[in-house]
Amino acid sequence: MDKLKIGFAPTRRFTFSAEDAMRYKKLIRSFMDGYDIEIIDIDDINDEGLLYDNTESAYRIAEKFKRAKVDAVFVPHCNFGTEDTVAKLCREVGKPVLLWGPRDEDPLEDGFRLRDSQCGLFATGKVLRRFNVPFTYIPNTAVDDPVFKRGFENFLRAANVVKAFNKIRILQISTRPAGFWSVICNEGELLEKFNIQLFPISLVEIQNKTLEIEKGNSAELKAEIEKIKTAVDCTNAPEEQVKRVAALKLAMKFYVDKELCTAVAIQCWSALQDSLNVMPCLANALLTDEGIPVACETDIHGAITSVMAYAATLNKTAPFFADLTVRHSQNDNGELLFHCGNFPTSLSPEGCKTCFNSHFLFDSHAPGTHEGEIRGGKNITIARFDGDHGEYSLFLGKAKSTSGKFSRGTYIWVEVNDWPLWEEKLVTGPYIHHCSGVHEDVVAALYEACKYIPGLKADPVDPTEEEIKAWLRGSL
Repeated sequence: MDKLKIGFAPTRRFTFSAEDAMRYKKLIRSFMDGYDIEIIDIDDINDEGLLYDNTESAYRIAEKFKRAKVDAVFVPHCNFGTEDTVAKLCREVGKPVLLWGPRDEDPLEDGFRLRDSQCGLFATGKVLRRFNVPFTYIPNTAVDDPVFKRGFENFLRAANVVKAFNKIRILQISTRPAGFWSVICNEGELLEKFNIQLFPISLVEIQNKTLEIEKGNSAELKAEIEKIKTAVDCTNAPEEQVKRVAALKLAMKFYVDKELCTAVAIQCWSALQDSLNVMPCLANALLTDEGIPVACETDIHGAITSVMAYAATLNKTAPFFADLTVRHSQNDNGELLFHCGNFPTSLSPEGCKTCFNSHFLFDSHAPGTHEGEIRGGKNITIARFDGDHGEYSLFLGKAKSTSGKFSRGTYIWVEVNDWPLWEEKLVTGPYIHHCSGVHEDVVAALYEACKYIPGLKADPVDPTEEEIKAWLRGSL
């Protein structure tokens, strides 16, 4: 994906020191330059590159930011700032807003104050509310304060989630399996509320494209076969099975590219295995590793969750789509996250490979899965976007890996803070047994992102909402 674009509009007020405001503008810009983002500044708007004068400049800046297609706006208050101009700019751009100012120094010997940044933040916060502009606030801290760094990085992640969410286009491969009423979704409502677009194709279409690619025997297909053999232990797999899975993956990618999709939801069983004699699990894993999350069992809400989880890592860590399956027999807070063989191959433990295999649950034992335990970690986020009766929420929790018994498929055992609490929340809804996990602690970023997605409520279980807020302001 393209780099995150941040509109940088530092602000000052005429009654305070312009020189000191310029000094802080440069310090803040130097801090931002340490991140892999594209910064759209306002140096061409006036001689100072600061937002301070009038309404006209606010709209000129807004037009520049919209032309540049910024993903968020950062308005650091380098002194008191100009609250009405800031609000007009942010309302016009319509993207996530970061509000912060550097902590003020003591008054000078003669009693004068140079900046009053904190005072200006109070004013701007009120006016942004009047303009119905949601915003993220970082406490008034020094540029080199860890709280500012934490808040800034969390905002970048949240902004990236919003960016990805607003572009969700899901390739739906066939209908849901008949028995899976839990994955029913309201396609019209998703479009009306969130502009989430679905592009359905039939199993016949994916079957025909797979066989066409397989028959073509192109260089791209041969490269895909080698990619599979590099990522997965195919020692005991017949060449024709590996080839067909590679062709299926390329067929899915063909339709993803054709419809400009950002995720996939596929009816992974059992008609597909009957028509192609392979399972799509490994193909799902390969696509997810390439930044196109794939949800099994035509779980549209699961695909949405995976897009959000991946974006919260700034598109650096592949998510895994899992069933919450059984409770640990010796650990009351332990749970098995499993699926038939769809976890990204990049999550294999270092120096290990999962094994290409046939599906162990079905009578036909069709090939196309890969099996093995994925790597663990101390910071794993578990999320689930879901809804019913017109209301949508995002379940959020953090976990750490733990040891557990061997399981078929791809799996990981995790430990949470209070599994009975998790179970109660998941069962009583609006959630199901599916979730998306990612090997980073991005709960706070996903929580913050919900602020900018009308109609979506954050529903954190661990940490709680108050704990998230305390962490962001540096109280934890």
